[in-house]
This record gives sequence, structure tokens and C-alpha cells, in this order.
Amino acid sequence: MSEGLIDLDSKSFDSVVSDGKVLVDFWAPWCGPCKMLTPILERVKSELGDKVVIAKVNVDENPDLAAKFSVRSIPYLLVFEGGEVKETLVGLKQQKELIDILS
Repeated sequence: MSEGLIDLDSKSFDSVVSDGKVLVDFWAPWCGPCKMLTPILERVKSELGDKVVIAKVNVDENPDLAAKFSVRSIPYLLVFEGGEVKETLVGLKQQKELIDILS
């Protein structure tokens, strides 16, 4: 997995998003904008450090999670706080926008 980002699946998802602020990126290896987003997420993680967890869910490997959150287009970003979805973002986002949302 990418620097500072964690990989989630159905088994680990709930335990990771249940505490603190967590940004989850739903993605797929064949998705061009998803590939462009990964280095942006790495920079966001580097800047914010332990203030936020940034995780990725491969929708091809975890279709149950994609269905649970009605993911219809990727990249699809969810911001969790205390286990609840607080923000939904669809498409490629820039570093400043993500930092503003997560700060």
C-alpha cells in the first residue's frame, strides 16, 4: 500500500472508521483518476499526520463495501468521524480541498 495510507477490507473496515477522523477512498486499479488521487492523498496524510487516518478500499475486491455505501462512481471519498459519514466527495479532489475538509 502507498506511503501512510492503509488498505481496508470488509473485516477491517468497521474497526478503522469507528474512531477519530478517517478519509476512505473507494478506488479500482483500472481507474485513471484514482491513480492520480493516490499521491494527493499521500501528501494530505504527510501534512496532517496523526490527525487523520487515510484508507483505501478496492471496489473490485470489496464489492460488499461498495454496495453498502452506494458507490456508483470512483474515486468516491467518505469522511468518517466517530464511525459516522460526515462528508461525501465524488471524483478527483485537490490537496487543498481535502486538507480544508479534514482540518
